[in-house]
Parts: sequence; C-alpha cells; structure tokens
Amino acid sequence: MTPGTKRKRSSLPCLPTSEAEGQPSSGETTPTDMGVIKRKNIVKGNEGGLKYICDVCSADITSTVRIRCAHAACTEYDLCVPCFSKGESSRDHDPKTHPFSVIEQHSIPIYTRDWGADEELLLLEGLEVYGLGSWSDVADHVGGFRTKEEVCEHYTKTYIESSNFPLPENADPKDLSLIEEIPREDFQSRKKRRIEIRKEAAKTAAPAPPKQKPTASVPACHEVQGYMPGRLEFETEFCNEAEEAVQHMMFDPGDGVNPRTGELEPEMELKMLVMNIYNARLTGRADRKKIIFEHELLQYRRNNNIDKKRTKEERELHNKAKPFARMMNHQDFEAFTTNLEYEHNLRQAISQLQDWRQMRIGDLKTGEKYEHDKQIRAQRPAPTGTFDRLGGVRMPKTNPPVEIPPATIALTAPELPERLKPAPHPHISSSTVQASSSIPQPANTMLTPTKGPLTNGNTNVSATPSSQLKPKYSVPSLSGTAPLKLANENTTDLHLLTKEEADLCSALRLMPKPYLVIKEGLIKEAMKSGGGLKRKSAKEVCKIESSKSTRIFDFFVHSGWIQKV
Repeated sequence: MTPGTKRKRSSLPCLPTSEAEGQPSSGETTPTDMGVIKRKNIVKGNEGGLKYICDVCSADITSTVRIRCAHAACTEYDLCVPCFSKGESSRDHDPKTHPFSVIEQHSIPIYTRDWGADEELLLLEGLEVYGLGSWSDVADHVGGFRTKEEVCEHYTKTYIESSNFPLPENADPKDLSLIEEIPREDFQSRKKRRIEIRKEAAKTAAPAPPKQKPTASVPACHEVQGYMPGRLEFETEFCNEAEEAVQHMMFDPGDGVNPRTGELEPEMELKMLVMNIYNARLTGRADRKKIIFEHELLQYRRNNNIDKKRTKEERELHNKAKPFARMMNHQDFEAFTTNLEYEHNLRQAISQLQDWRQMRIGDLKTGEKYEHDKQIRAQRPAPTGTFDRLGGVRMPKTNPPVEIPPATIALTAPELPERLKPAPHPHISSSTVQASSSIPQPANTMLTPTKGPLTNGNTNVSATPSSQLKPKYSVPSLSGTAPLKLANENTTDLHLLTKEEADLCSALRLMPKPYLVIKEGLIKEAMKSGGGLKRKSAKEVCKIESSKSTRIFDFFVHSGWIQKV
C-alpha cells in the first residue's frame, strides 16, 4: 500500500493483502484505499466472486495485471494494460498528470497448498460483509467454484483450529516456504484446471430446485385450518380459556402461611387448587397434540385421499376404531385397523358364501354371475302398468347396491392362486393325461372328488370310475320312532351339514346344533390319540343313548373322520 493509506480493521483473523501495488509514476504520494473493491452482480458458480473491469473498454481484468489511478479525483478507476499504453481515458481521469499504481493478481499459496492469497482475502472480506455462518454467500464472494462446505472447512482448519489463533499457522510475513515450494505458474495452472473441471461438472449437473418462500407461522399457511407450523400450535387450543383463570393470580414470598399455626391459609389453598386445575388442562392439551403429531393427522390431504379409497363400511369401521389411537402408537394402530378390515372382509365373504349355499349355488363362477345379476336387478326400477293404481305415484328411489370391497371379492374369486392349486398326481404324467382324455369314457363313469380338502370352494376332482367309490352309508332307523323332518324353514344351522349328515340327524331325530357339538367332541377326542377312538369312549363323549352314539360312531368311521381302535 502507498504511504498514508488507512484500512478498516477487521474483527476476523487478518492476513496481508494479496494485491501488490506499484508506486506512483510521479513523485506525488496520494492516499488511496485499496481495500474498497468494485463489485459486480455475483452469480453462484462463477469463476470469481468479485470482478474488476476496465473503465474505458469494459474488459474483464480480474485475473490479469491492471492499472489503478491513485489521484483523489478518480475513485476506483481501473484500466487494462492496452488502454493504459494507448493513453485512453474517461470521466475526470487525466493520464498525463494523474499518478497510478500497477496491481497484479497474487494467486500464490501463503497458508495452505490449495488456497491462494487472493482467495484468502476474499474469504475474510466475505465473512466481514455477510457474517460468520453465511457460508453460501461467502462461497459466492470467493468464487472459483468453491462450495460452501469447502469454504467452511478451510476457515475452520486454517483459522479457528490454528495454534496461533486468531492468526493462521504461517502468518509470519517472513515465512515463504509455500511460495518457494509451489511456483506461481504451477499453482495457477492447478487453479485453472480445477475451475475448468468444476465448470464442466456444473454444466452437466441437474438444475437446482427453486427456492421456496419459507412458511410463515400463521394459521393460513397450512392445509389444516388454524394450525401454525412455525410454533407447533393451533389458533384455538384445547381449553383455550385456561389461562384466564390464572392471569391475575400473584404469589409473593411468605404469603399464604399462617405465622401462628404454620398452615396454609384458605386463600392460598384455593390458589393452589386453581393452579392444579390449570396444570391438568395443560396436560390434556399436550396429550392431544402428541396424538395429532404421532398419528400424522396434520397431513390432511394424504389422509383424505386414503380415506376415499375405502368403502363406506370400511370408513365407518375406521372411525369407530379411532378412540383406540389414544392408547397405541401409529404403527400398532395401523396394524390394528388393517386386521379389523381383514376380519370385516372375511365376515362379508362368509356371509356371501352362506347366501350362495341357500340359493343352491355350488361353484364360485356361478356365484359371481349371481352377484352380477343381483346388482342389475337391484338397479332396475319396478315396472308400472297403465291401469295400475300406483302408476301415477312416484316410486321411491331404490337403495344403492351394497358396496363390496375388493378384498372380499378376492376371497371369493373363482381363480385360485398358485399356492392353493391342487398338485398333480406324482404317478400320472402329462402324456398319460392327454392319452386318457382322448379315449372316450363310458357313460356310467363320473368325476368324483378324491381325498383332499376343498380349496377356495373348488373340489380337487380327478377321474375315478364309479366302481371304485365307497358304498353309501345307510343309517339304520331307530325301532319304534319315525324320522325327523328337517327343513331350512324350521331348522337352524341345517345349511352347515352335508346331505349324509342331514339324513343321519333325521334318522336319529337329532337337531343340527347338538349334532355339531357331538361331532366336535368326537373329533377332538380322536385327535388326542392320533385319530383313533374306541366305541366305548365315543359313548362317553356323546352322552346320549347308546343306540344313537353307536350309529354316529359307525358313520364317522365310514366317512374316514376317525379310525376304529
């Protein structure tokens, strides 16, 4: 700097200026402030945070030698070398009489290997302008494609963690070790290569998302009306007038205690009672907020979209289960409601299958067609004739068909999933099946179910000649008693029995419900002994007449449900 130059002291760690100033060409010594620099609009990602331009030709002279006028009439007046050599001038500058200084860019390392003196000065100036912590703005001020993380890390390691804090380790002006180790040309070539690499990376990088205006903490800035997200409060809280009871209450040291007896006075007891009520209301308010935040009830749009996908019955079921959310966390409550919906779908599927059985529907495809026709009939208006007495009367609107959720339809779907499909017989190959299918079968050959459970309402059917079928079990009638007539109209639970079981109950004069209890008891007792059961043990389990229990035992053995021991 020229003699007499004054520079504002910085509260941040300082370093020598990175700009070498030449002496004025004439013998005059004019005070000049080289710390004030000309600014241009800074764009993030630009090579330099600050730009110097020629005041005559407007050329960028940031990274090259420039000439600055040192006369008091010219403030921050810079010229490029070609304009200075031609004697160009503008404004009040007179190149014949005004002194000047030659300034060259000091892009050399002084504190670390990868930061030059010019970047160090820009770093300290950016911190002084924008403040410590505004690393994004400071990185824009430094330029050279420096990131905010890189600038923050360099300042912390070089200045804050230095043993000579607040000065860096190599703050001694006589310390020229880095300058001698890394020549100016090598350092500048590394810097240029780094800038080019980061410039190419910035071109191919995805565009940064636009900055959004921060949400103000007012009730109108959230999808839930009355909620203030910045304060995590509502415009109208639970027990909103709770503070009114204690706003004028005052407690002074020593008040409320009777000096004679040492007990609380009635007025102080009343105050403490009011404070306990106030604290209880605050606890209730905090508990309700905790439930709202825990179960994500503030995400109104998302919850509303999920609720629209549910059927009417599922929505009612979910609303009835909401009181249980106060005693569960969000994950447990979601599992609880999911299981409730699954149970509801199972009940609907069972009810639908029972309805199909009463309508004598034996397979799922026919049941699906029945449900489709049922909905069409429900939507069809009742016909009215010309001579009908109620022809001119407006018929009431028919009730909409019951909305069956997709989960219930999946439980009664005709198509079996792969895991429920019957496995092919291990001894029958595909060629054998194709050959057998081409041979005409006799008329008395029927497809009968083989051993195996019913899967999803379909029977595992294989071709078995009728000659290999077991003979039908004929129930011997009781002597002196007539069979009981069973029908769906006068007998409950009859639909739970097979035709053979219904004949058995009719011959033994047993109602379906007691028979089902006996059946459950016999099978449970047989399961304890590996599937076998004695006739005497069966009589003890049935607890009915021995003639009836014997016939029931023989029927179970014939059906293959239990084994005779």
